[in-house]
Amino acid sequence: MAMKKLLIFFFAGFCVFPLFGQGELDEQQKIFFRNERSFGILLNSDGYGISFREARRINYRNKRYLEIEAGTIKHPKEYRESNPYYQTPGTFVYGKMNFPVYLRGSYGFQREMFQKADLGGVAVRYFISGGPSLAVYKPIYYKVLYPVSSYEFDIVEEKLDVNLHPPYDVYSRAPFTKGLSELKLIPGVYAKGGLNFEYSKEEKLIHAVEAGLALSAYPKKIPIMATADNKALYFSLFVSYRFGVVIDPLNPETNKISYIFRRKRAPANY
Repeated sequence: MAMKKLLIFFFAGFCVFPLFGQGELDEQQKIFFRNERSFGILLNSDGYGISFREARRINYRNKRYLEIEAGTIKHPKEYRESNPYYQTPGTFVYGKMNFPVYLRGSYGFQREMFQKADLGGVAVRYFISGGPSLAVYKPIYYKVLYPVSSYEFDIVEEKLDVNLHPPYDVYSRAPFTKGLSELKLIPGVYAKGGLNFEYSKEEKLIHAVEAGLALSAYPKKIPIMATADNKALYFSLFVSYRFGVVIDPLNPETNKISYIFRRKRAPANY
């Protein structure tokens, strides 16, 4: 619930933010064909992720884009804990059977509703997209304690059976690489939509915040937890930060993502 409240706060804040944006007049040379290339860092109510987007101009206000996205899938009943009786390294999520991630490819449409009025302004756009979503998950192995005497234990790396082992039988999680050879896939579909607030002060750079809703559907439940009901349908709120470049055919040296991190040169004094 705390995550959802935070996402709602960000969404509402950036909806009203453009109303207060004022700044100096923008005298930069404009790029007419505003094709865009950007990366995104996402935070949503059931995980986090990254994305890459390539957008192409349709007309003055509209763009179509292709996007690749990858991220984690978190169950709402995940709670980290440690062994309640023994001092053990690290924490674990008791009852978590598998570690899932998603891979998505989508086709989207974006329309600019409000342009920047000045150099310190914010352009507001809405976007919708959809496409295939692939859930990939691996089993989680735990280091489980087996008593051999009153004060000695054997530690065995195995998948956790919650019917046999309570939390005090768990020493810690096994290395993440354990189980990578047992990957399983569930293909599905997804769609998302939201608002984009682009606020870069440079014509050739993209700095934006996005907020919206996403829906993912799979033909069967993704087996994440053994101690709670799992889902095949995921509805989430998200916010993301996007950064990238506007593709300028007249200045190809500025079309690389590395252009974002260049050091600005001070103007020469004559």
